[in-house]
This record gives sequence, structure tokens and C-alpha cells, in this order.
Amino acid sequence: MDSLDPGSSPLSQIDLVHDLVDNTDVLTYNVHEAKTHFSKLLARVAAGEEVLIAKAGEPVAKIVPVQSQQPRRPDVLADSIWVADDFDAPLPDDMLDAFEGR
Repeated sequence: MDSLDPGSSPLSQIDLVHDLVDNTDVLTYNVHEAKTHFSKLLARVAAGEEVLIAKAGEPVAKIVPVQSQQPRRPDVLADSIWVADDFDAPLPDDMLDAFEGR
């Protein structure tokens, strides 16, 4: 497993991206390892871990668990939406003409 060494570059003291994004607790794999063990990485991500993919020691991607979404309820707005009885009735001729530019 590769590990990123933030002190390996003389510019590491001014690397704002590295300072703003703490990757110390994230599992890091190089591209070859990630391709070889992709199913295992997905299992770890599904279990809640984050995985960082690096190319030549530089992070290029992060695999994170999908945030669970609450199932959508189709009736959630049922009391606040009103649909007229003639909602799908044909438009009056003058209004239809206006829409069609006549």
C-alpha cells in the first residue's frame, strides 16, 4: 500500500490543498493496486471507509461511501397541492392561438 508523505516535497509547507484536506486517516492505494483489488476496496467503502487513489504518490481520486437517502414519499405534499378538475381539459381557442403565435 502506498502512503503519501507530505514532507517529501520542499513545497509541502505551502501546500494549501494538503493543509485543508486531511488525508492521514484515509487508506491510500496506487492506481495499479486499486485496479487489482477494486472489489475489496468497494467492500471497505461500503463498510464506511474512505479510499484515496494516488498516481505517482499524488492523490487523484477519493472513493467515499454514498450518503444514504431517505426514500421519497409521493404523498408528502398531498395536502399542499391542488389540481383543478379541468387540469387536462383543452385550452380555449384564443389561449391556444396565443401560445401558437396566431
